Amino acid sequence: MIIDFHNHYYPPEYLDAVKAGRSSIRIDFDADGNPRLHYPGDYNILVRGHRDLDYREKVLADHGVDVQVATFTTPGVHMEKPALAVELARAVNDAYARERARRPAFSFLATLPLNDPAASVDELERAMAAGLPGAMVFSNVNGVALADARYEALWQKADALGAVIYVHPAHPLGVEAMEQYWLMPLVGFLMDTTLAAAHLVFAGVPRRYPRITWVLGHMGGAIPYLAERLDRGYEAFEDCRRHIDRPPSAYLKQFYYDTVNFDPSSVELAMSFAGVDHILAGSDYPHQIGSIPKMLLTLRRLDVPEADRRKMMGENAARILKL
Repeated sequence: MIIDFHNHYYPPEYLDAVKAGRSSIRIDFDADGNPRLHYPGDYNILVRGHRDLDYREKVLADHGVDVQVATFTTPGVHMEKPALAVELARAVNDAYARERARRPAFSFLATLPLNDPAASVDELERAMAAGLPGAMVFSNVNGVALADARYEALWQKADALGAVIYVHPAHPLGVEAMEQYWLMPLVGFLMDTTLAAAHLVFAGVPRRYPRITWVLGHMGGAIPYLAERLDRGYEAFEDCRRHIDRPPSAYLKQFYYDTVNFDPSSVELAMSFAGVDHILAGSDYPHQIGSIPKMLLTLRRLDVPEADRRKMMGENAARILKL
């Protein structure tokens, strides 16, 4: 079984709201009629695969992918006023639950109105009751860290429900320095994921809530590469020991890492760091920078036992999602 853990889908309910002018997100259309959603430092071109699950099912069949675990993505509903964020999150999750029930080729993770922490607790519970196994959260919420105290109740609920929590980057602070050369998605995304994961660990969130299954997008940003430095911080600075009783790498090795880094040597580093049981195939389809063929080729080029390749291709994802 091949399970693509990292890919994105915008349901029509969300796009209809944006087109109707109800959203703060600016929309226009490219020469082919594809919607473009604009937000600080970036924009997303919503090609057919972003919007049409019938079409996507054919793409998956062509590539031999059995299941995609689809999520919402940037700009996210948290950029709206809280009341609209709650409304749009509910609409997205209702669409996800509907499609999950009728399309075996798809699983979905919920989106949350993260600029309303209390509503996010309620929405996570509602979405999981409807059959979604957890939620995708952004690496910061309008500049607020996921480790901020206002999200403590969300992590308490996620822990109680045994949720999968998938950390996906959002536009980072200082985005104005990244507006040339696509530096925001190429560099800023990865650094924001790294920062979010390190902050969560040093703040003790994974220690307090061990039943959450944490997944990091884009191979954790720089986490596998920088983990040793975080451990040195734990040894050197009292602040870095205040909320945890083990080096940061001990917690980060319990996280899962998707393979949206199509360099086999980078995958090998992540495998060496977290173990083959914590690597999940991911394509970032259908973004311009994503690729199902590159996802598959990268994993097939690894010099590993076939049993390990099967784990990364799909068995690990099936286990944590209970597919």
